[in-house]
Amino acid sequence: MTDRPAPPKPIRTPCVQVCAVDGESGLCLGCYRTLPEIAGWAKLAEADREALMAELPARRSRIRPEKLAIFG
Repeated sequence: MTDRPAPPKPIRTPCVQVCAVDGESGLCLGCYRTLPEIAGWAKLAEADREALMAELPARRSRIRPEKLAIFG
């Protein structure tokens, strides 16, 4: 029997498959991250990802409500 290393732990992500960036705020309308945050997500330390995810709900207020209405 060969000892195989355990597969990597999946990376938790706030992505909800709604990928549209609001030009005014610079935030994704689905997850509220910026493009650089999205691009660098896998390279962040787990603690940094968790801290950023805790901050995301407060970012919703930076997007005009009418822009979010189309997503329910």
